[in-house]
Amino acid sequence: MLKVLSAVAAGCLLSACTTFDAYTGEEKTTNTAIGASIGASVGAVAAYLANKDEDSRSRNQRILAAAAGGAAVGGGIGYYMDAQEAKLRKQLRDSGVSVVRDGDNINLIMPGNITFASNSPDINAGFYDVMNAVALVIAEYDKTLVFIGGHTDSVGSDTDNQILSQRRAESVSRYLASKEVAAVRLEAVGFGEQRPIADNTSESGKQQNRRVEITLLPSESLAK
Repeated sequence: MLKVLSAVAAGCLLSACTTFDAYTGEEKTTNTAIGASIGASVGAVAAYLANKDEDSRSRNQRILAAAAGGAAVGGGIGYYMDAQEAKLRKQLRDSGVSVVRDGDNINLIMPGNITFASNSPDINAGFYDVMNAVALVIAEYDKTLVFIGGHTDSVGSDTDNQILSQRRAESVSRYLASKEVAAVRLEAVGFGEQRPIADNTSESGKQQNRRVEITLLPSESLAK
């Protein structure tokens, strides 16, 4: 599992990652996108899943059993994720959520300042429409693992930040489950302040670090 995701990270470094600017509507390639997606998403997911006791093949089988089609996407992984990415970009335009593609994985980066109130694990009511749009696409493309990572800035104690990040990730997971995303596909993990994507010494950096990221991984890759 770790080898699969490491290869994805390496491929992203060679070919560059693309990110969708949710405010201007332009697709662009940036060092920030590369650093964020590899350092905070792929690395976090790989480290967590590689050390998880549950066998990845069993997870893969359960995801596919819950999927409407009941079969792996196999050689069509790239096409399958391309179609999902295109729908997400369309649904999330002007939402404040960035879409970052890493090989066959898709990352949705949700800034904490628009998703949650300060120090709260509850999703802002004004963000429900965006969450509904995300859930609609994720529910349709049901052969993916939905990994939800919560992140904070460095303000406060390590323990408090860890708890807050976990509760925020779980809030997103519960919301997606309430919108017909199969629970077997959902994995919510809080990383506290361990995975910053910006400098915590500036207010703008702290705002970037306060976020929830949803990483979509094709189920076929989980079986390898």
